Amino acid sequence: MRRFPARRPSGFTLIELLVVLIIIGVLAALVVPNVLSRADDARVTAARTDVNNLMQALKLYRLDNQRYPAADQGLEALVRRPSVGTPPPNWRVYIEKLPNDPWGRPYQYVNPGVKGEVDVFSFGRDGAAGGEDADADIGSWQ
Repeated sequence: MRRFPARRPSGFTLIELLVVLIIIGVLAALVVPNVLSRADDARVTAARTDVNNLMQALKLYRLDNQRYPAADQGLEALVRRPSVGTPPPNWRVYIEKLPNDPWGRPYQYVNPGVKGEVDVFSFGRDGAAGGEDADADIGSWQ
């Protein structure tokens, strides 16, 4: 008669599973705060890039039309020929679509500007003027 070796039950014990879960929890506690702050940094960088792109489009508008769009024409004048105010003599499409800031709000345009000839800016994460860190305003003067 042939004897088969005793089979060991397959799977993990409850203790082994708990140890693995504790290790994953400790690693998550160390990594997650660093990753979350990176998301805010990425949004600020995206807003700075958008503001720079809008300023470049405004400069092209000025080269073609000898002035920036009026305050009542706004940034929309970069996408569609203005129907209010003095019509620009050499208008063309300067950008395909106006972006919203990374927090989903439209960029602000001031002409004449407070910190430059014209100002383009986002109010940041909090959507209000001023603030610090991710809540700080991100503008063409930076």
